Amino acid sequence: MFHVPSLIIGAGVTSIVAIIVFLVLNVASNENELLIVPTPNQESDLPKITTDTFMKNGSPILGNSNAPVTLIEFGDYQCFYCNKFFHSTEDSIVKNYVDSGKVKIIFKDYTIIGPDSITAANAAHCANDQKSFWKYHDTLYNNWDGENTGWASYEHLLTFAADTGLNIDEFSNCIITSKYSSIIVNSNQDAKDLGLTGTPAFFIIGPDNKVIKIDGAQPYDVFEGIFNSELKK
Repeated sequence: MFHVPSLIIGAGVTSIVAIIVFLVLNVASNENELLIVPTPNQESDLPKITTDTFMKNGSPILGNSNAPVTLIEFGDYQCFYCNKFFHSTEDSIVKNYVDSGKVKIIFKDYTIIGPDSITAANAAHCANDQKSFWKYHDTLYNNWDGENTGWASYEHLLTFAADTGLNIDEFSNCIITSKYSSIIVNSNQDAKDLGLTGTPAFFIIGPDNKVIKIDGAQPYDVFEGIFNSELKK
């Protein structure tokens, strides 16, 4: 669906941190609309962003659904830096913030690298039919082997499903029929509406409904600092 050369993704995502923009809840709107407050160099003609842009077309929540802080990741299972984030940072976030009920996580697809990105994303949603989204999500990253190298082929996805303990017949039928293609397409559109050009990209929604955007596979201490600041509110 979306093909972006690996070099572009790597160059565009790795070195940029930061807090790009804040989005504030428009309490006067019945649609829970989130309005982007433009930075000085940002165009004001921006797409309409609502809470659904962040919360729908994604994974089940990891953690306590009532956690005061929400972390949304837009990722591609083939992405080098998404894999780097998973192995170097995500576990510490889960251990220190998710397991304690302070932060909840939602994963959304932005399948920009190649066809296997879409197949892998669909497979993770298929695993959710058997209440195993996050287990399969972890299995995908634990078997990551490059971008467009074939590691996320249909045959390998079935092997991962067996390793995860899924019912293979049910899982296989789900993949073959591309059952969750519409969710993936809609999630990709959400990413575009947010102006994303690479993966991973993160949004942190605090207790006051302000949203902080972080680009790239940043180290744990970047997330830790923002979480701690938001949790003081």
